[in-house]
Formats: sequence, structure tokens, C-alpha cells
Amino acid sequence: MRVFAGYVTVIGFMLIFFTTLFFATGEWNKVQSFQQELEHAVSTDSIDLNRTSLLLDQDGKVFSEVNRPYRLYVPDEKIPPFLKDILVASEDQHFYEHVGFDAGAILRAVVKNLVFTHIQQGGSTITQQLARNLYLGQEKTYNRKLTELFYAHQIEQSLSKDEILELYMNVIYFSNGVYGIETASQYYFQKSVTDLNQAEMAFIASIPNNPGKYDPVDHFDQTKVRQERLLDILVSTSKLSKDEAEKLKKIPITLNVRKKTDLYPDYAFYVENELKELIALNEGYKLELENAASEEEKNKIAKKLENRFQDVISSGVRIQTALQPALQQKSVRALNEHLNEELQGATVTIDNSSRRIVALSGGRDYKKYNFNHAFQAFRQPGSVIKPLLVYGPYIEKFKAGINDKVNANQYCVGDYCPINYGGIQPGTVTLKQSMAQSYNGSALRLMEKTGIEKAFQSISPFSFERVIKEDKTFASSIGGFTYGMSPLELTDAYTSFIDGRYQESHAIVSVSDNKGNILYQWKKDPKEVWSPDTTAKIRKMLNEGATAGTGRAAYVSKPFVGIKTGTTNNYHDYWVIGLTDTLTTGVWVGHDIPRNMSEIERQRPSHKVWQEIME
Repeated sequence: MRVFAGYVTVIGFMLIFFTTLFFATGEWNKVQSFQQELEHAVSTDSIDLNRTSLLLDQDGKVFSEVNRPYRLYVPDEKIPPFLKDILVASEDQHFYEHVGFDAGAILRAVVKNLVFTHIQQGGSTITQQLARNLYLGQEKTYNRKLTELFYAHQIEQSLSKDEILELYMNVIYFSNGVYGIETASQYYFQKSVTDLNQAEMAFIASIPNNPGKYDPVDHFDQTKVRQERLLDILVSTSKLSKDEAEKLKKIPITLNVRKKTDLYPDYAFYVENELKELIALNEGYKLELENAASEEEKNKIAKKLENRFQDVISSGVRIQTALQPALQQKSVRALNEHLNEELQGATVTIDNSSRRIVALSGGRDYKKYNFNHAFQAFRQPGSVIKPLLVYGPYIEKFKAGINDKVNANQYCVGDYCPINYGGIQPGTVTLKQSMAQSYNGSALRLMEKTGIEKAFQSISPFSFERVIKEDKTFASSIGGFTYGMSPLELTDAYTSFIDGRYQESHAIVSVSDNKGNILYQWKKDPKEVWSPDTTAKIRKMLNEGATAGTGRAAYVSKPFVGIKTGTTNNYHDYWVIGLTDTLTTGVWVGHDIPRNMSEIERQRPSHKVWQEIME
């Protein structure tokens, strides 16, 4: 009886409301106010459904679908009339007559639910279902049902029946994370809704009534039974002849389930993070974060940025990237083949001409949204920092030549006395030999001559997010930093040795809305960080490292190849970063929790990975 009373209350309240709305005089202003609030709550001027965003490679091919939820929108004119007929027959046979709710259906639901102690069926019209999906939740309470009726009536006042049906067919759920009729067609049959035959249309139209029960993948037979029932309903409503219905029932239904495209998860995850950075820069969040007065304020801004990012990624944007699939596959394969199951690693490859990230692998056997070592792992750089922090600034300041001499024996500044690899004392060597063999004694001497401030000024243009003022010590000359750098940051910095200019590298080329309008693009603002003379000298020194230095094991036969390697204290990290005339690639190998890797030093996994990518 409680359920019956509830429904009587709902219907009674509606009658009172509409009687008041149209006939009352003394309370007219209050009714007007309520109507204005309702119109504001049920705004139909700019309904924008969540859609699937697409990530495209350099050739414009989709390599990843970002689904929040999985929806491909289809306009009314592309929805076959037969499909409209069968969905109306299935869900709301009086759709074209009612004003948003169907009193007869509500009464039938009351009778059906008398035996239950809570709402089981609500007699919802298509318009009510649309209101529920657009503005309300799926909660089954009397208050929500009452609100749903008001909202549905308001929608009917604002939109035509065709507009309501178009929205409905793009909103409803078709099981398996699929929303909308076009998405369902693509998912279950791998073709557009316009290419379905009528038997297939009736089949997918069977799903929304109960997506769990009529899931075609898990409950094909039940879905087929409902399909035939819907065809019989079309016969009873004179939309189809009995012979036509029987012929359609006999047409075989063959599912061709299309899994969503989700290739290259490490690169795709990075692109999503880069999109957030791009939004922050373009819409002022980055500046707000930099100027935040407290952690609490910073957290609020970060939350606003996250919400904005979710809005953008849920709007069905097309993200054009610089991804080169063949190179991405090669990078992932190299990492997986050359690292044992205890090791982790990352690779980043940047195109020299465009300064765009064309491949990025975030770890061995990487799974999407896992920790991505390529841009989230900050590690001690070891000797790969030397060209940037020691040799570049020294040559720039003193106009030194690559054959100028320097003492490479162990050297102390105060209490800081780093040793050379193996404890060797090589004596006087050229700058070229010093960098190629990665001597620590000479690096420390050169930084002392250059000056710490001057050295750090030279790396200030680079995007080293976690370099702090406490890092300005002589230990930094051989890679001693508080937090370190990511593989992406270091590889990006090495692009300055292409031509002396630095332009922060990105994966995203452009972001467009579903109508093709460009929403976001990175602005190019290259800065000269090395003079042409310094650049030419560093390139020769990097080449020496590839042909006669610590990078020999990674050598590739190219018109130009330059390599610098790095090993951190206690063999916690192995690095190889270098460039050819076309690409710049960085490789890091280590453990998530740093530990000694001296036992694999001779195997040179980082060298092998770099070589395989660049060959």
C-alpha cells in the first residue's frame, strides 16, 4: 500500500501543480517563479553530451579512444526511420501523443508494483528517460520520480519530438560501456547505423530496455527473443506486415564485436597529461598555480583544472599527435626484449626538425595509466648532465676548443672528492676525450672554473621541473641532484644540440572540437641557448663519445651520431642519450626502488635499447 500511496501522491501533486499553473490567479507570481526555476534547471539551449575523444597519429589514424563515456554522436537525419519506429514501439508507444509523461503507463506501473515495497517500474516515457539521463540520476525514489515528471514536461515545451528522439537515441545505454545508437552499431556490428539491415536494427533496439538482461555478448538468445517480440509489436501497430516481420526474424544475426581502439598506452597516457598542461597554459590555470599563496589554494586550483580537463576530454575532441607508430612499436619492443623482469626503463624519441615527441615508452610491459617512467620518474642524471651543465657552459664562457687540455685526475673542492670510474687517474686529456670517457675529475675542475651560477644559468631555459636552488653544488657536475630529472626532460634538453636552439618538445600538434575547430595548439618560441660555435663543438664531442667513448656499444651507422652515457652512484641508474641528424633519443634503465645493478653492467641494456631504436 505504501507504493500505491506514493504513486497516488505523485499523480495528485501533478494534477494540483498543472491546475495551479493554468487556472490559479492569486498565486500566479509564485507559479511564474517556479516555472522560471524549472526552465533554468532544464536548459535545452546548449545540451552537450559526453562523447568519445580520439587520439590520432601523425598520419591522422586513430590509435586511442578516450571514453568518458564511449559515445559516437549521430544526428537525426542519419538515423533510419525504421530504427526510430522500433525504439518508440519498444520504449514509449504514445511518444508522439503525450506531453512528457504517460498517465496510463504510470497507472499500469502502480498496479505492477503493488506487490513490492519499493519502486520496480516507473512507466517512464522516452522524454522521462532523457530527463533522467541528462539532468538526474538513476535513483529510484518518489522525489526523483516527481522531479523527473516536471523535467520531462519542460523538455517537451522546449524541444520538438524529433529533437527529443535524436537526443534520446544518442544518450541511452546499450550495455558493455556503450552509449548511443551509432556507438552500439559500431560496437556490435562494426558498421554505421545507416548500414544496418532492419533485423540488426531491431536487434540492437532490444538492448536499452534492460541492458544487463539483453546484453548481446553474454545473453545473445535473450536479446534475439526480445528482437522478435519488438517486430511483433511493429506488426500490431501496423508499422510492419506479418510477412515482413517473419522474414526479418529469419535473417541471421552475426555479431562482429569491435573492441575500442587503445593502442600505444604509454604514449596515449602521456598525451592526456600533456593536454592538461596545454589547457592550464591556455586558460590561465598554470599562472594561478604559480601564484597560489598556500597549498590549500593550490589544491583548489588543481581541482578546477582537473574538472576542466575532464570536460574537454569528455566533449569528443580530436587530438592530433606526432606519434610515429612504427617507431613506437620499435621502442616498446626494444625495452621489453632487453630488460629482464626485475628491471624497469623508459625511452623518449623526438623528431629533430619538428621538435615533437614521436615515440615514448613508459616501462617494461607497460599498462595504461600505470606509473609512466618516461615523464613521471625523476632520477639522478649521472654523467648525461655533463654536456648541458659542464661542457656547454665552459665552452660558451671561455670559447675553449675541443682539443684544449684539462687535468682529469681526481680532484677535490673542499670536502667533495669524487673519483673517476674504476679509480683511474688519466692525467691530462683533451676536452673531447674528457667528455667521451666521462671523467669526473675534469668535469669538477671545469665547473669550478665556469662557476656554479653561470653553469646553472645555462640550463635554466630547459624544462627541468624539479631542479631546486639546493642543487647548486659541485656534486651536480657529475649528476648529484636532490630530485633529478625525467627521461623526457633530459632527452628534450639534448635537442638543443641539434642547432643550439631550444624549443620544448610536445606530442600534441593540435586539439580540435567535433566540428573541426582548433581549440588548442602549442605556441612555438625557440630560444638560442648555445652559440653556433659551442653547438658545433659539443656535437663533435658527442660524436667522439659514440665512436671512441662510453657510447661505443650503442653506435649506429648514420651520417652523424652523438652519444652520452651516464651511470649514477652505486649503479642505480643507466642512461644513454644521443642524437642523429633526424632523431634525438633518451633511454633510462633502473629499478623503481633504486638498487645496485653492477651485475648487469657488462650487458649494457640501455645501450642495446638505444641502438635498436636508432638503427
